[in-house]
Amino acid sequence: MKSPLIASIRLLVRDWRGGELGVLLSALLLAVSLVVAISGFVNRLQFNLERESASFLAADLVVSSSRDIPAEWQEEALSTVGATGETVTFSSMVISETDDMFLASVKAVGGGYPLRGSLRVDVGDGRLISDTPEPGYVYLAPRLIQQLDSAVGDQVYVGDATLRVAGTLLDEPDSTTGFFGYGPRLVMHVDDLEATGVIQPGSRVTYRLLMAGDARSLEQYRNWVEPKLVQGQRLLSVDESQPGIGATLERARGFLLLAGSLGVMLAAAAILVAARRFGERHTDQVAVMKSLGATKNTIRTLYALSLTWLGIFAIMVGSGIGWLAQDAMFNALADQLPGEVTRTGVTPYVTGAVTALVCITFFAWPPLARLGAVSPLRVIRRETTIADSTRAADLLLGTLSLGGLMLWYSSDIKLTAALLGSIGITVGLGFFVAKGLLSGTRQIGSSAGSVWRLALAGMQRRGTASAFQVVIFGIAIMLLLVLTAVRTSLLDQWRLQIPEGTPNHFILNVAPIDEAPLLQFFAERDIEVGDLYPAARGRIMEVNGNTLPEWGPDATGPRQREANFTSTDSKPEGNEILSGEWWPVGSDESLISLEDGFADDIGAKVGDQLTLRIAADEFEVTVASIRSVNWESMQPNFFVIFPEKLLDRFPTTLFTSFYLEPDEKYRVSELLDFMPTITLIEVDVAIQEIKTIIDQVSQAIELVLIIILVAGALVLIAGVSSSVDERLHESAILRALGAGRATLLGAVAIEFAAMGALAGVLAI
Repeated sequence: MKSPLIASIRLLVRDWRGGELGVLLSALLLAVSLVVAISGFVNRLQFNLERESASFLAADLVVSSSRDIPAEWQEEALSTVGATGETVTFSSMVISETDDMFLASVKAVGGGYPLRGSLRVDVGDGRLISDTPEPGYVYLAPRLIQQLDSAVGDQVYVGDATLRVAGTLLDEPDSTTGFFGYGPRLVMHVDDLEATGVIQPGSRVTYRLLMAGDARSLEQYRNWVEPKLVQGQRLLSVDESQPGIGATLERARGFLLLAGSLGVMLAAAAILVAARRFGERHTDQVAVMKSLGATKNTIRTLYALSLTWLGIFAIMVGSGIGWLAQDAMFNALADQLPGEVTRTGVTPYVTGAVTALVCITFFAWPPLARLGAVSPLRVIRRETTIADSTRAADLLLGTLSLGGLMLWYSSDIKLTAALLGSIGITVGLGFFVAKGLLSGTRQIGSSAGSVWRLALAGMQRRGTASAFQVVIFGIAIMLLLVLTAVRTSLLDQWRLQIPEGTPNHFILNVAPIDEAPLLQFFAERDIEVGDLYPAARGRIMEVNGNTLPEWGPDATGPRQREANFTSTDSKPEGNEILSGEWWPVGSDESLISLEDGFADDIGAKVGDQLTLRIAADEFEVTVASIRSVNWESMQPNFFVIFPEKLLDRFPTTLFTSFYLEPDEKYRVSELLDFMPTITLIEVDVAIQEIKTIIDQVSQAIELVLIIILVAGALVLIAGVSSSVDERLHESAILRALGAGRATLLGAVAIEFAAMGALAGVLAI
């Protein structure tokens, strides 16, 4: 025999020309391309998520403090991490040259700001810049420029400082997400801060130390500074500042990993069936080779090399297809994701290669390895078959290898166990159920017409093979149904997250005496406004008489918490009672309802007695209920809620929300002219961004679902192809006995329709 290397290539070429490799190669290509596409897409998505989160912080790590940050901390950050910056944020009245005034959220920044993300400033001559303002100059948000009736080049006054407007602030990376103390932004240089004279003892100020660097240096600084944190100081990192978009994309990532796992399972099933047929088609050829002197090891070496070449080809071409697919999915989202377009790295291609290796080793190789056991007697005695005692063990090993791949893909042992368990139950019970259902067709077939009798007789004759096909078809249908159901649930959940008419403007700091005029303003313009919630800042001091520590260095134990309190007799939308009960309307009892995470922080449960402080007053309340809150709903949400009557004796401001159509944005100016003392937050741009990303992610999911459907179709094609030779032989005999074309086609159609129906019942 010629060199096994050359012989294996010739064998592969001959099989390709003869159409023997179509299904097997397609399944391998699908497995590799699917894994590369999803892994590459998820990797790029994850990287951009982290970059996006960092840009929302303007840094990788931030120390936030209500007091000036010690110089020692800044020096340590500079020496440990390297890149540092600082911001100081506070509220102040800003006055224009024409004596117009407005309450603004002022942010003083240093020269290194921002460390992540970028500013976008219109300097008035059509140019956009990203530099921080020079000392003596400021950037104003568009709404602040409008309220002050100012323009680029005009002067404004912040406290005792006179500053010149250098540009219109269009975008900033770390715009605050809090609802209190918020106003249109003014950005100034930190060197001008002292000249304003605004910050005095007791002023509400937020100091931030920004850092950007590698993970090791950031972790080193975190370990150094955490024990030194006191009340009013905390660390903010990328993971702790994921925006609302992050949750949407994280769900998409989970779905794609699930889809990839199911797709590989379908491709593996197709490979298994196609490899079995490939082996059966080569039985006679191997018998001839053995009769000519080929040994068992020679046969195995020949087919092992053929599979190796096939695997190399599948890895190369499949990786290319996968790269194109992930690039298409990512480009659909690229415009909605900040930062640079990232590369996939080598991980997806390594993952694809490992997937191909596993599929070849545990699904394609076992049927071909058994060819070494073919007897040369088959040349003259075609009834000679191959011993099949290891098939169950091969299937078990293949299933375990798939489990290992899935665990590697998802890093989720529960998901892996659930999928493997469901597949195991389906295969185990399904095979016997299918055999039983097929046996039940015997009585039906005996009393049916000739076409039906012929079809059902064929199913009986191929009982084990038909049962195997029913199980394979059933698994494919089941996986597709599961994936479709998850996809539908996921998209519905996203759409419900931000339904049409979701409030896109929030109003804060409404004085109680302004409630009636405000409601009248909206009524006259036919604008629907949400409930008005009273808001007061307070602190939880004690639980069951035990004073809570002001701060724990590890920030995990029960501790004092400051929060915005509100009162209502109606349970807010999106809040679910986890324990306890909501109070009746008009209750005057000293009760409180806590958000579940907040309750964990202070170590409280239903029935506990809490001591609270609002301003200088302390009072006691009983925990009536613990609530879960949907923080992604874009609705007003609160950690602490009281009955309506309980906050009546405390000074409060009102808080509400409303929805404006895009063509009604001019109402914002009308509202601020009518009531200039309120604080207005516009989140319509953020909501539109989330909706756009949901639409784009949905398109990516639809593309993946199409790929999974192709995988399911391959399984069906492989299953049908596995019995083609036997069916052709039977058809030839039946035609010789006088059966017509219509009868044969009708019998085949009925047989596959019956198996499809049985597979559907099994899948459901």
